[in-house]
Amino acid sequence: DTAAEMRRRRWRCRRGMRELDVILERYLLRDAPCAGAGELAVFDQILELPDPDLARYLVAGDSAADPATRALLERLRTA
Repeated sequence: DTAAEMRRRRWRCRRGMRELDVILERYLLRDAPCAGAGELAVFDQILELPDPDLARYLVAGDSAADPATRALLERLRTA
């Protein structure tokens, strides 16, 4: 991934809820640099979700239908 893509992701991690900011930015700093293209594509899809849906998945613990999304959300939640 290019530096510009990582900067774009960092900007997109800034959400309306502090809890979401912390969870998303922690992944971006710790795990994203060594993640594969497929995982980063799933992370980009997660960043497209509206804040209420993200909070439902990451804070309340709801499950996503897509297996790859569900797995990454679980990692984000428990990291």
